[in-house]
Amino acid sequence: MSPREWDATTYDLVAAPMTARGVELVDRLELLGTEAVLDAGCGSGQVTAHLLTRLPEGRVIALDGSRTMLDAAAERFGSDPRVTLVHADLGAPLPVEAGLDAIVSTSTFHWVLDHDVLFANLAAVLRTGGVLEAECGGAGNIAGVLAIVDELGEGVERTWTFATPQDTVRRLEAAGFSHAEARLVPRPAVIPEAQLERHLSTVVLGDHVGRLGAEAGARLVAAVAARMPEPVLDYVRLMISARR
Repeated sequence: MSPREWDATTYDLVAAPMTARGVELVDRLELLGTEAVLDAGCGSGQVTAHLLTRLPEGRVIALDGSRTMLDAAAERFGSDPRVTLVHADLGAPLPVEAGLDAIVSTSTFHWVLDHDVLFANLAAVLRTGGVLEAECGGAGNIAGVLAIVDELGEGVERTWTFATPQDTVRRLEAAGFSHAEARLVPRPAVIPEAQLERHLSTVVLGDHVGRLGAEAGARLVAAVAARMPEPVLDYVRLMISARR
């Protein structure tokens, strides 16, 4: 399945939970400031911007599968020579140089269905000793929202992989990573009520809304929001650390 196009403008408005997690992730990286780093799933570039503050003499390859997201990132970074924008699918061999120092990824890997292929593609562009730091939806992610969708009789096609830590470590090691660690961390996100439906339609249920069409998709999102006991998304994050 090819990556979908995103509404980058709306994403920027509702991205606070994802950006906060990404900033924390970037701050876990041990950097000298001269490295070449791949931001795998850069979106509109909010986390990439923070990464650049850690790389005054380094550079970032900002990769995403959505052209609209990359267009927003291009506006954000202008002519900054430290940033190279790449449109690519993480489920296919990556059209970037090999020998990168690090890969960072926020809220992206769960959109790639085959994690065996994903980790092999990432390993192929990391140098020996290079590091991977990532977070994505893991086992149990948005279970409450999906239960409501099921109650409404909507057969949502699962267009994501919410993996367990055990399966993730096994896949990382098979792809050539060492010191692989993965753990699940509950990260419930309180969403301002005025943003809840936009967040659901843009992020959580975006694929399904796209297939239903604007009118039917809006009805589904409104019904899901109305049944949520509070405007809290039960995010469960899969935290990943590994070395090539």
